[in-house]
Amino acid sequence: MKKLLLSLSLVAVATTINAQWTAQGTGFSAASRGLSEIRIVDANTVWALAYDGAAPVPPATTGANVQEFTQTTNAGASWTSGTIDVGNTTLKITNISPVSATTAWVGAVDSAAGGGGVFKTSNSGGAWTAQNATAYTTAGTLASYFDFVHFFNASIGITVGDPIGTGVGEFEIYRTTDGGTTWTAVAAASLPNPLSGEYGYTGGYVASGDSMWFTTNKGRLFRTTDKGVTWNAYQAPLSDFGAALPGNNGSVDFSSPSSGCLLKTSGTTASPVYTFYTTSNGGQTWSAGTTFSGTRRILTYVPGTTTIVATSQSAPVGTSVSTDNGSNWTDLEPSGTTQRGASAFLNATTGWCAGFSGTDPLTGGIFKLTGTLSNQSFATTKFSVYPNPASSFVTIAATDVTAYQLSVTDLSGKVVMTKSLNGLENTVDISTFATGAYFFTLNADNKKEVVKILKN
Repeated sequence: MKKLLLSLSLVAVATTINAQWTAQGTGFSAASRGLSEIRIVDANTVWALAYDGAAPVPPATTGANVQEFTQTTNAGASWTSGTIDVGNTTLKITNISPVSATTAWVGAVDSAAGGGGVFKTSNSGGAWTAQNATAYTTAGTLASYFDFVHFFNASIGITVGDPIGTGVGEFEIYRTTDGGTTWTAVAAASLPNPLSGEYGYTGGYVASGDSMWFTTNKGRLFRTTDKGVTWNAYQAPLSDFGAALPGNNGSVDFSSPSSGCLLKTSGTTASPVYTFYTTSNGGQTWSAGTTFSGTRRILTYVPGTTTIVATSQSAPVGTSVSTDNGSNWTDLEPSGTTQRGASAFLNATTGWCAGFSGTDPLTGGIFKLTGTLSNQSFATTKFSVYPNPASSFVTIAATDVTAYQLSVTDLSGKVVMTKSLNGLENTVDISTFATGAYFFTLNADNKKEVVKILKN
């Protein structure tokens, strides 16, 4: 059965910043509609794809298949939900790719049998019309799975599907330059050969400008920088982007065509290990992994910046942010606050985050960023930790805090020091620490700051 990646894949209510989430109603008549992805067209126009967020009723193990979307054209003042009618209620909607208030495309796939295709709306979701109907068949050895559709603009788009058959051909990729009226298969010469048994993931892609990446079960990133004309494949520092634990899997996001991050999960379900990587060349190479110091793990860039927003729908739910490309994280909501799912940002002042709809169409389902999410928002940080690098002693200077807890961990996640501190300034002896990097976690008044210190 085909696997689904909901996010690759997301502002604050803390008093130390100038931004917060404001709830908006997504317009669904059914309660507990979640949002698997949010796509921002401009400051006023946003589309989002729904899924069943209600707990399944035994013996079912997953929620009902949902073919629904919601849209706003007035910056979220109101949202209008709708049905994605693809003529078969059993098909899974893979993703949604809008380019305006009226025009969008979705992909659909049979999760068990394969096949699938693209459907377009030109009237804000009122009707959906099939395109490239001859592709992604389930016929014999040429069977393929449809993975996703993405449009770079109103004219140029691509669809991606798994390699055609077992050992038969390349990834099944089609390209259009006329808004989907006609589609042309990308030539095999322009595609890297798939590895044995390699396939992509439903909805498993991210785009930035003319560039786009999709992930595979062999831990590779397929990348185009020219809107799908030519492709390269790069090995990421993991073996499978969607593997179940024990093993390793991961998610990626890109701030620009060159800069991105990857969060790898390894170990076991009971004892997961999180490792963080960055790239500055579009995923061709990655930094040496470091222990991820954040507490929320759905990561989303503010485009064109080094600011990453981290959200979570499982404990600890809420929102965190890093303004230095993942080196340091600040929890912006106390643990146990509202669930925050996939997020998307147009810039530091415009963004939305997924929630779950309430008992009526006007109650909840999505949160809008109110205020500014930027480096300046964190000017009132409570702690200053110096020098960095340090050899013997580290000074912690606190503002407006008279008592706080310190926990120091090494790159493996091992706690090497804990202290209860009082006063505005304290000196901590690290002379016995081995050379390397350490994370200083400071907790006070339900707020937490994490600072990375290098010991030399």
